[in-house]
Amino acid sequence: MRYKFSSQKKLIKHLRKGNNNAFSYVIDLYYKKLCDYASNLARDSFNSEDIVQNVFTRTWLHRKKLNPNVSIKNYLYKSVYNEFIDQYRKDIAITKLEKTYIESLNMVYETPDKDDTLRLITLIKNEIEHLPSKCKETFLLSKQDGLTYVEIADYQKVSVKTVEKQMVKALLILRTKMKEKMIAFMFLMLGVKRT
Repeated sequence: MRYKFSSQKKLIKHLRKGNNNAFSYVIDLYYKKLCDYASNLARDSFNSEDIVQNVFTRTWLHRKKLNPNVSIKNYLYKSVYNEFIDQYRKDIAITKLEKTYIESLNMVYETPDKDDTLRLITLIKNEIEHLPSKCKETFLLSKQDGLTYVEIADYQKVSVKTVEKQMVKALLILRTKMKEKMIAFMFLMLGVKRT
């Protein structure tokens, strides 16, 4: 049985009270249209249904906050758009993270020949040698000796904050002087091989 509501204000009033019939009416009226709209945004019918279902779920959970002076249609369409944008941003962030992860894996599993490896190790050690003395000591205690920041602070008789600052400084210097691939390789070598 399909219920009808004489005005938007009455419909929203019933929604705010938790009237299931009012909610069913809104779903019947807008679900398909919102899925079509979301599908045009997301270009993916499965994803568009997820978007619309999320919007309806959130609308029901926050029904008491619905404004009787705002068109439910406009509210739902705007909510679908906002949900799409949120998912798109998350997907972009995940894609970037996955890309970085895959690139890191590729670097780890590439098998450079022995000469390249020795050349890189020499370059890395040379750059570390040119770090300011406190930076160098802090960096080597962390990366080569495997000490925690607390252990380094205790050993150097400084605060943990000072150790953090020295590590940041060392990493910034090394990052500027070396290419990203060499940095990844350096952390792999210093993190795995204790020399």
